[in-house]
Amino acid sequence: MTVTDHIERFVVDPFGADIPAEAAELRALGPIVPVELPGGIPAWAPTRYDVLKELILDPQVSKDPRLHWRLFPEVGEHPSWGWIISWVGVVNMLSSYGPDHARLRKLVAPSFTHRRTEAMRPRVEAITAELLDALESAGADGGAVDLRQGLALTLPMRLICDLFGMPEEMRPDTAQLIAAIMDTTDPSPEHAAFVQERIGTVLGGLIAHKVAHPGDDMTTELIRVRDEDGDRLSDEELLYTLLLVIGAGFETTVNLIGNAIVALLRDPEQLAAVRSGAVSWDAVIDETLRVHPSISSLPLRFAVSDLKVGDVTVPAGDAIITTYAAAGLDPERYGADAGVFDAARGADDHLAFGIGVHRCIGAPLARMEALTALPALFDRFPDLGLAVAADELRQVPSFIAFGWQEVPVRLR
Repeated sequence: MTVTDHIERFVVDPFGADIPAEAAELRALGPIVPVELPGGIPAWAPTRYDVLKELILDPQVSKDPRLHWRLFPEVGEHPSWGWIISWVGVVNMLSSYGPDHARLRKLVAPSFTHRRTEAMRPRVEAITAELLDALESAGADGGAVDLRQGLALTLPMRLICDLFGMPEEMRPDTAQLIAAIMDTTDPSPEHAAFVQERIGTVLGGLIAHKVAHPGDDMTTELIRVRDEDGDRLSDEELLYTLLLVIGAGFETTVNLIGNAIVALLRDPEQLAAVRSGAVSWDAVIDETLRVHPSISSLPLRFAVSDLKVGDVTVPAGDAIITTYAAAGLDPERYGADAGVFDAARGADDHLAFGIGVHRCIGAPLARMEALTALPALFDRFPDLGLAVAADELRQVPSFIAFGWQEVPVRLR
């Protein structure tokens, strides 16, 4: 089977209302399936763990649309495709291939070494304690509090903004920008224009501020690379590298913490096993990332040459989405109960943070934040419980992000 302009495509739900069910539907259609993304963008969706892993590692799969997406020159002709520009129409690690990808990754990686991550641990612990104190005060009357806003979102937002030296007054606009990029329910030209304008205003404003007020932070480091060795980092690469690292360092951790909380509150027996030490918090995090990965499907990769996946041919120049949720729920990899959250499973082979040269450089930091926040939360509030029925929780409006809009709980 090869793609044509008239091929029948599975239409991906832009709201991501039931990502596991959609992954099962796609899996029943084959190992890689032609899909239609919001706005009518054609792509391919891998549905198996082994297929996705192979494609991520395959040098014949690119992340650079300028070089390898057949339809990239036509994006401007389709107003409803504008939302994809903030993902692939930018120049950073997420949209680069080969030597350019290696160069950009090398510039950012030193800020996320094990030593630097460990150096941030006291700050993570302090923010966590402060947020738990605030939650305790807010929930003292027995009313519901939102753990997404009160902990899962605020902790990584404060940490990543501290890391980049972002002034307090810029932080709400940054959070709004990341939420707008993750929202895939509005493919209108107006939404796309808003996102592009805010990237320039918010992150361009951060760059201007740090030029005038340099400090011991990652933004200043990247500006120095641009100014001292401009052939290694251009103005455009600086702007969009900030977008990528701030966005990834924020959104993925928000959903990791929120998803782990909900999974445990839905299963008191597993929560008891974790709190007794029978199951480790590391295992909880791995299982959360397998069953509820913070990023469900990431756009886009591109076939450099024709790719054979079973009896399917993905033609050179076609787009591919990176389907972390489908891979984590693959029964061929994880058994017939792959859809069940089981922290004792030992699923440390998940692909949620990528693999090889495409592994998320901020993964250790996200993991450290979760390993700090989750035990502290459940130790402080051992009788914590959801304030609504589990089926009343609302997924964030996105086929990309996999998380909850709110996590309402009662602390006692």
